[in-house]
Amino acid sequence: MAYIDEAGDEGFKFRDGGKGSSDWFVLSATVVRKTNDLKLVAAAREVRQILSKPDKYTLHFRDLKHEQRLPLVRIIAGLPVRTVNIMVHKPTIHNPETFQQEAHKLYRYCTRLLVERISWLCRNHSNNGQCKADLVFSNRSAMSYDDLRAYLGLLLVQSANTQSIHIDWGAIDPARVQAVNHDKLAGLQLADAVASSAFFASNLSRYGDVEERYLKMLAPVIFRNKQRIDGYGMKFWCAAPEKERLTMLVSPQK
Repeated sequence: MAYIDEAGDEGFKFRDGGKGSSDWFVLSATVVRKTNDLKLVAAAREVRQILSKPDKYTLHFRDLKHEQRLPLVRIIAGLPVRTVNIMVHKPTIHNPETFQQEAHKLYRYCTRLLVERISWLCRNHSNNGQCKADLVFSNRSAMSYDDLRAYLGLLLVQSANTQSIHIDWGAIDPARVQAVNHDKLAGLQLADAVASSAFFASNLSRYGDVEERYLKMLAPVIFRNKQRIDGYGMKFWCAAPEKERLTMLVSPQK
């Protein structure tokens, strides 16, 4: 199961003081074996108990105070999950008009990058070469998931004639894409915390600060390939110096 959520926005109208579009857009996945899926439900229940919230309370990172976010992130870091983060620094994108002419084009391209890495993660941890990922997106009411499935289907067709698409289709079936409201699944609420943690570590607040602690706490569960995070659990589309800082933040100290 790959639970997917985002933080930040897709806009390009940047203004000083944090009043315009966010500099960063983050699309993240929290990936778990189906046999461990109920552990995410138990984890969300444990967080609610720690925070003295009712059983049906929906965990939403932005609605929590700093001291409430810490136990949520700590519990995620102890789960049998792996996370993948696509980190887009929009001010350094060349030809941003490409993504302004069509709604959700940036989101779809980030989905492609995310699904590539989800497929590699499945391939690396498959049983006898067999692994399929169900892609569960946090529902965005303004977006068509039929279009998203069609986009992935197009990539599948194009893969036969190009080497620029790096999705391992043994793990990905475009038909196994669904969108579910955030409040319905614990996995999506935890994915929201993962995406928000990466966003808070990268995007300056209106006071000019970042909060790195959440992302650093999640370092143990970020997807690595042969101990490498950059390009795998943290994929940057970025020509800004933050890339090195963020990579070092989640890398093991020597």
